[in-house]
Amino acid sequence: MPVFTYKGYTIEELQKMSIEELAKIVPARIRRTLLRRLKYGWPKQWEELIKKCLLAKQGKYKGKIKTHARDMIILPFMVGLTIYVHNGKEYVPVQIKPEMVFHRLGEFAYTTKRVQHGAPGVGASKSTKHLSVK
Repeated sequence: MPVFTYKGYTIEELQKMSIEELAKIVPARIRRTLLRRLKYGWPKQWEELIKKCLLAKQGKYKGKIKTHARDMIILPFMVGLTIYVHNGKEYVPVQIKPEMVFHRLGEFAYTTKRVQHGAPGVGASKSTKHLSVK
């Protein structure tokens, strides 16, 4: 099985890096977000999620890690955790894998479902009134 690497760095090497070092190798949009968060502070939801993730990694947090922070960037230390992300109706479990690093949590918790249309029948519309109903 191939080992996951991000721009030549293994996941263990990424986990040892600081945010400033990570910002040098990520795409511009993520870099801007990380550097602004370091300069102006993290949003409260992000701080709470980071604390819960760190405690869960140490084995001190036993509950489910739930969050509404869909815009949170997945950082390397989160790999291996299951985070429940709110999709507007319910919390969707998202298993964090190495390939998800530097994406956003909301990308993996879809807010819409696939439409499943029913069969036409009586009362559906005027165009179906002449169909035979079995």
